[in-house]
Amino acid sequence: MNYFLILPLAISIIVVLSLMNWWIRKVKSIGLVWENMNKINGEKVSGSGGLIVLLAFLLSVLCYVAYRVFILESENGSLLEIFVILIMVTFMGFVGFIDDLFGWRKGGLSARSRILLAIFGAIPLVAIEAGDSTIGLPFFGSMDLGLLYPLIFIPLGVVATTTTFNMLAGFNGLEAGQGIILLSGLAFVSYMTGSPWLAVVCLCMVLALIGFFVYNKFPASVLPGDVMTYSVGAIIAAVAILGNFERIAMFFYIPYILEVILKSRGKLKKNSFGKPMKDGTLDNQYDKWYSLNHVSISTLKKIGIKSTEKNAVRLILSFQVFVILLGIFLSRNILF
Repeated sequence: MNYFLILPLAISIIVVLSLMNWWIRKVKSIGLVWENMNKINGEKVSGSGGLIVLLAFLLSVLCYVAYRVFILESENGSLLEIFVILIMVTFMGFVGFIDDLFGWRKGGLSARSRILLAIFGAIPLVAIEAGDSTIGLPFFGSMDLGLLYPLIFIPLGVVATTTTFNMLAGFNGLEAGQGIILLSGLAFVSYMTGSPWLAVVCLCMVLALIGFFVYNKFPASVLPGDVMTYSVGAIIAAVAILGNFERIAMFFYIPYILEVILKSRGKLKKNSFGKPMKDGTLDNQYDKWYSLNHVSISTLKKIGIKSTEKNAVRLILSFQVFVILLGIFLSRNILF
């Protein structure tokens, strides 16, 4: 019977591959297109492709729920948590789509609005008293936060994850690739710590992102938009909290912590794009680094590899894979 589990997972990637070409044509016809910033010609590319990713994820998880209820005939344990994740992801995806429609060049939603809406997005997790108030944090060890956990830590975690996942972006395939790697790592941790249902939820999004990556990798024919980055950030936060492995998730999130630090140097006003050159490579726009994208370009030039957008993305994704593997190794006493 477990072979039926392939169906909800397959639906995720099938929906994306089936609908993405239609979405690309449709949004171009209505003018929902954005400039591909790392290209000299400034070509226009279809936007908000993450909406199809979100749809595929929702359909896939709902099929998984049906599988558990009608095929496995299992008890309702964890079904409440699954629907909480669906509510969170749908809400944050909606927020991201509104931000897309307002347009990032025109400021989109204000930072205050995004933070406030992300706090509201955390309410489902707070309502079911998700997670364990005793958490493990890097450098601090185990801490019992008591009521501070549901009232402060959960909203703070959701806000931090959903808003910062949007920061490391701007290169074709970067956001989708990061989501694939991060959620695959969290799926492994979920399975090894006794929450296989959380692993399935992660994999539903992983497969949707793999399908999207086909269209979003260099040279991209569609861009994800905040509708995708906010959705993926919401899943990461929910999985870490429901699985009670915040410390591991935070370690996996090191590239984003570094991105926040670099962005803060520029008071969150410096963009992450490269400067396109006539030979197809990228140079940095600034004298200093304000993003891991800038670090990647400089590193490629230093080691003698062409600083193309594709190579810059590969370097960042390789760094994320290294962080995931190192985090698993350091947590081997918990996972194995």
